[in-house]
Amino acid sequence: MNAAEQSRYLAAMGIPVWRPKAEMALPVAIEVLEPPTQAHTPMPESLHLATLADEPAIITPHSKSVEVPSSAKAQIISSADLDWEALQQAVSTCTRCSLAKTRTKTVFGTGHVQADWLIVGEAPGADEDRQGEPFVGRAGQLLTSMLAAIGLQREQVYILNMLKCRPPNNRDPSVEEVTLCRGYLERQIELIQPKLILVVGRIAAQHLLNTDAPLGRLRGQVHTLPSTKTPVVVTYHPAYLLRKPLDKRKAWQDLQIARQLTQTWS
Repeated sequence: MNAAEQSRYLAAMGIPVWRPKAEMALPVAIEVLEPPTQAHTPMPESLHLATLADEPAIITPHSKSVEVPSSAKAQIISSADLDWEALQQAVSTCTRCSLAKTRTKTVFGTGHVQADWLIVGEAPGADEDRQGEPFVGRAGQLLTSMLAAIGLQREQVYILNMLKCRPPNNRDPSVEEVTLCRGYLERQIELIQPKLILVVGRIAAQHLLNTDAPLGRLRGQVHTLPSTKTPVVVTYHPAYLLRKPLDKRKAWQDLQIARQLTQTWS
């Protein structure tokens, strides 16, 4: 990716790029990347992107595990033998928890089923519940720009949520709901076999990594998925970044860590 193209994508994320005054007159076409209703807040010029270490540390969190209610454990149904089509069908007709009574559509996931990158979010929102696809609202538009900033299109990755149904009023998922939906997620990971998992948001990160560590301690480094040892990078949820645009700079650092890992695959 050349410098001009990267500047366009960074601008679409809301991250200002310093250029010499002589270049300021050159037009930068970012309109096609700009979410139509998204406003970007300029960052102070005194802030600079942090330099990443050549080899990001790989760690596994050792914080307290999330306690799973015994009532949820008793209801867990194995999805280990389902192929992709059967898994989709199981999700579409799932009634394991009370969210089945309030959902409009289940949200299975979208993208390349053999992708190297798997993006894991928390739960569907109102737009996703109506359309049956993850990250289709303003947060989804920002996620698309974040991926484009590191040279990826949505069609090249697979995007899903831990929960396949929207919690009413966009409340946080309960531990029981996540537990009952966990088998679907684990089977999706087994079938996709991603080389990297990018987790967006605190709740998804804590449940996936089985930790209660805050997001600030989880991001900025490389974890491993306990079950498969797949590298996991944690960053902010795009919906949070829409509310706190100054943290887009930190999200860009996390994306750079993820991109560094991809350079070791070839």
